[in-house]
Amino acid sequence: MVRKDIKDFIKTIPEGVTIVAASKYVGADDIKVLLDAGIKDIGENRVDSFLSKYELLKDNDIKWHFIGHLQRNKATKVIDKIDYLESLDSLELAKIINSHRLSPLKCFVEVSINLEENKDGVPYYELKDFIKELKQYPNIEVVGLMMMAIRHSEDESLRAQFEKLRLLRDEVEKELDIKLPYLSMGMSEDYKEALLEGATHIRLGRILFDLI
Repeated sequence: MVRKDIKDFIKTIPEGVTIVAASKYVGADDIKVLLDAGIKDIGENRVDSFLSKYELLKDNDIKWHFIGHLQRNKATKVIDKIDYLESLDSLELAKIINSHRLSPLKCFVEVSINLEENKDGVPYYELKDFIKELKQYPNIEVVGLMMMAIRHSEDESLRAQFEKLRLLRDEVEKELDIKLPYLSMGMSEDYKEALLEGATHIRLGRILFDLI
């Protein structure tokens, strides 16, 4: 299932950029192939699927990312097993993490750059206030921002969307005197445009598994 030229593909990604393999398409055996190829960051977007794969792979060297919307009623099942939450989007979720997590959790704030009704995320114009509020939760460590572009956008539009997140990050860093080193943006169909606009993490699924 994993593309046969996976090691050659990895070489096309700039040094310093983290591939987060979105593994919802595959099982534990394919994840092991990715690990052998050098991809150590694995992303899951469903709690039940994550828990199953976590148990099967717990003896492997993996950095687990939860990249989907995390429902508050399921959060306690995963927050002490993941290394990164890429979809922090509410203070209610932050409160749960802060209360139940045993140590600070590295979080990306999911930002709604395009204000799409069917997408989760903190509206971009509320981001500064949201991050200010997070300072009261010692078990939340904000390390960056995450976004999803509008599907099937033209190349120039994609770059403009990703640029907006990068510029917003720079603005927040300056005004709040904090560091947000990571930008998680770009998936299989648009990661090249995201890289041009400064993505540090790209969430790749189908392109790793010969599905497109």
